[in-house]
Amino acid sequence: MAFPDRPYRPIDCNYYDRLEAWATMQTPCTLLFLDDDGREAEVSGLIRNLYTVDKAEFLLLDNGLVLRLDQLLAVNGIPLPGVC
Repeated sequence: MAFPDRPYRPIDCNYYDRLEAWATMQTPCTLLFLDDDGREAEVSGLIRNLYTVDKAEFLLLDNGLVLRLDQLLAVNGIPLPGVC
């Protein structure tokens, strides 16, 4: 799991709503995120699920990749704003 030693930082509530909409509408997404080594990475796919574990929020892509939401930098070219 990414960044297990770092406390989870909730993402902006409105951005979370946008992620939910993309998941519901099955919109293809390109995600820019920090990988487990802290480097920028990019992946494309469909958001299959958004869920919470131990007060940290995650998303599951159709390719099986799981990302903690505070790893996200941008989705579909839209950067994440501040926290909720």
